[in-house]
Amino acid sequence: MHEERLLERIRSAKCEPLRRGGDNQRRCMDSVLSHLQRILNTRQGNVPIAADYGVPDFLDFLQSYPESVSAIERNIRNAIDRYEPRLSGTSVSYVPDEEDTLTLRFQIVASLTIEGGRKIFFETVVDTDGRIHIHR
Repeated sequence: MHEERLLERIRSAKCEPLRRGGDNQRRCMDSVLSHLQRILNTRQGNVPIAADYGVPDFLDFLQSYPESVSAIERNIRNAIDRYEPRLSGTSVSYVPDEEDTLTLRFQIVASLTIEGGRKIFFETVVDTDGRIHIHR
């Protein structure tokens, strides 16, 4: 039942009944991925109901790169831990990319709480505009 967020459940109930098995897993992963994209591309202070929702502007951190990498990892992990309850045991690791020095890559590993603790992996890329792109 908690595979999707509330509005997603309402929207899907209008379209088709929820199926068991692979379809639920795919919808759950798509929902988590969409929510992570939303969390990590929202700057803290831009959501009136929760001042700490999202992450700080990483462009400020890039001025002190590479010393700021651990702070970026910590901010991503904290935002996920606080605002994505379907994930637990989150770890965020910097993945150096010698070929593309203008982007920062991070790997996110977490357990999906609704799938019996199944480990999932995401790759994030922080581009030169400060936008975060997430891929499975």
